[in-house]
Amino acid sequence: MLNVVLFQPEIPHNTGAIGRLCLATSARLHLIKPLGFSLEDKQLKRAGLDYWPEVDVRVWNAWEELVAEIPAGAACYFIECQGEHTYWEADLAAAEIFLVFGPETRGIPASVIQPERCLHIPMQGTRSLNLATAAGIVMYETLRQRTLAGIKS
Repeated sequence: MLNVVLFQPEIPHNTGAIGRLCLATSARLHLIKPLGFSLEDKQLKRAGLDYWPEVDVRVWNAWEELVAEIPAGAACYFIECQGEHTYWEADLAAAEIFLVFGPETRGIPASVIQPERCLHIPMQGTRSLNLATAAGIVMYETLRQRTLAGIKS
């Protein structure tokens, strides 16, 4: 299964848009508290449209709670600007994969990130992309690789 993890997301419309992406790709969305908004936020629901109730969302009080539930053998990648490798260089075709994205204004903290599992999206002329855009880029590359490997969502 494809799992998208938003570590302490701050902007509701990004989370709503990523929720829609998760629904479109049969992915599970994990939200790590604290959240910068309420799950009842109008902007979250506006971005998620009427799909939001159908999104498979799990909310965790802390990163450690999620980590304790990640199955053995699952692949976990951290998507950050400082990643040594590009996202397309990684083997994203694992049966169980977790893509971790950090908060919009500060990224994933060093205490959480695993540098050897850190990937980046190449960019020119800007230091970052919108979180929902970045998630969509890596999610669809993951689906492409999984499809080529014969892994069903």
